[in-house]
Amino acid sequence: MELGGGDGGAAGGPGQAALGRGGLEVLQHTVGSLLSSYGWYILLAAVAIYLLIQKVSQSLAGRPSSRPGAADAAVEPELVVRRQEALAAARLRMQEELNAQAEKYKEKQRQLEEEKRRQKIAMWESMQEGKSYKGNLKLNQQEVESGASTSSAVPKSKPNKKPLRGGG
Repeated sequence: MELGGGDGGAAGGPGQAALGRGGLEVLQHTVGSLLSSYGWYILLAAVAIYLLIQKVSQSLAGRPSSRPGAADAAVEPELVVRRQEALAAARLRMQEELNAQAEKYKEKQRQLEEEKRRQKIAMWESMQEGKSYKGNLKLNQQEVESGASTSSAVPKSKPNKKPLRGGG
């Protein structure tokens, strides 16, 4: 039995080798038929992938590090300090200009409020005297425009007008 087992083992060895060679032939036949059918497509896809990899590697190499300021700060810290100081000075200058503009605006608003208050006082006084406050208001505005501060302004005389209806 041992001899038969040994012969079976020896016969199995060459049989497996023949099967291996047959499998290799099947593999070659399959790969050959794929290359003959789709060879150009495979070649074009491989070239496209190669070019894509080259393009991506060039763009990654050309890109600066993930922190662009890190290289500059390590190389020239004095430049960074000067830039920050200039930026702070510019901000301070802009803030001072803004404060000056705000102060001018507030002063202008105060003057307008004072003028309104004066007009209201003048209107109240004219109403207390029994005069028309609208006419007094127009008169006060004319005084402000002309720059005259006299209280006895002469009203303009009306031009001669023809009556709307005839006398007859």
